Amino acid sequence: NAAKVLAGYTLGGADLLRRAMGKKDPKKMAEERSKFVEGAARVNGINEKLANAIFEKIEMFAGYGFNKSHSACYGHISYWTAYLKANHPVEFMAGLLSNEINNTDKIAVFVSECHRMNIEILPPDLNRSKLRFAPEQLPSGVWAVRYGLAAIKNVGEGAMAQAIAERETKGAFKSLEDFSTRLDSKSVNKRILENLVKAGAFDWTGETRATMFHRLEQVVASASSAQKDRAAGQVSMFDSMDFGAPQQTVAASAVAIEEWTKDERLAHEKELLGFYVTGHPLDKFRGVLDSAKFLRLGLVDEIDSPSPRDRFPFAGMVRSVENKMTKSGKPFGVMVVEDFTGSAEVVIWGESFVPARDLGILAPGKVIRFKAQIQVDDRTEARRMTGSEIQELKSRANASSKGSLELTLWTGRHSDRDLQEIQDALMASPGKIPVVLHFQNSVGKRATVELGNKYQVHRTEELEKALGRWMD
Repeated sequence: NAAKVLAGYTLGGADLLRRAMGKKDPKKMAEERSKFVEGAARVNGINEKLANAIFEKIEMFAGYGFNKSHSACYGHISYWTAYLKANHPVEFMAGLLSNEINNTDKIAVFVSECHRMNIEILPPDLNRSKLRFAPEQLPSGVWAVRYGLAAIKNVGEGAMAQAIAERETKGAFKSLEDFSTRLDSKSVNKRILENLVKAGAFDWTGETRATMFHRLEQVVASASSAQKDRAAGQVSMFDSMDFGAPQQTVAASAVAIEEWTKDERLAHEKELLGFYVTGHPLDKFRGVLDSAKFLRLGLVDEIDSPSPRDRFPFAGMVRSVENKMTKSGKPFGVMVVEDFTGSAEVVIWGESFVPARDLGILAPGKVIRFKAQIQVDDRTEARRMTGSEIQELKSRANASSKGSLELTLWTGRHSDRDLQEIQDALMASPGKIPVVLHFQNSVGKRATVELGNKYQVHRTEELEKALGRWMD
């Protein structure tokens, strides 16, 4: 406004002056000084010496100036939040996540920050989760954050509030059938149950997600019928008898359906929760991606003053690719690629795009390595990436476990029951192939144990089917 009143600047021209001051560009500042001095003389008759002095004061203020009351409030809030994050990190992050409960994209960003702070995010659980994100103590004594039920996409806060009220009033749910029968089918319909199953909120039942999903039609029909009978006052002669949780028996007798692949389960989690809970499609590449060979996609903004000539090494999984054409008819592509820290959009021009496309390297799900130039937009300071030297990335097998049967258990999803089922399956198929167990949590910490000789197996189709939930 000062430039407009004193030197006749347009609002657009004044914004260019502001930007030049912010960037501290000597050449542009010299041009703006001349323009300001000339305008001050023309509009207000201010002499050159005074106009230069005024310009210098504006320039100096631009380096640090901020409304005092506004900056005091910002400072106060910054101190509060920094203190809470440093001294009560789990509670702070749970509150931060809950504040963005309807924004899945923001949740993914804050989950990445939790992982950076070594705070584990536990998957949604209808017998443990609260409506919003909440601290939960693990058996080891470490505190983690449990995913809030209301944050699952397309389930509805009202329905989940009813589920929690039912659980707290009448006790934990015993099975999928028990949950469906106890909740009003008008509030918790088939669509909501589908999303709860796909999000892993029923994993505590011990059933596979595919089996539960397959049974939902029958479960919903049975629950609806039972609720209508109750509403009509029809009571079964068996209702007053205790047969030891009959709902569990129904679930146990269900026909097992082949479990969804790991990639299918993870795709559902990403869609409904905003991030991968029980694994990551890049897990087998973790050792390579976490090495010093590659920069992190989620930290592109932290690269200090990148030169347009520099080419930085990155690697990750292709999420999507758009095939486009320049005005002159030359093909190019825009891909979204992600690693463990986040995702980025990368433009690939024809000379790099066409060979990679023709080789099938740029298909969604492919894991690639590439070099990227980074340009910083002068106006918005956003960073744009241009990719080249694209190659498919191969995972490195663990030489120590070559030829073995490898199983992975996730601390947030699996329990002692999984270990017992694994033991039973291994003991039923003795042989000479060693078995390796990987234990992993959601922040990337991993422990590997090679089981003793008595657990070595003969690898059969039946064994792989029994262990399919943990093999991938």
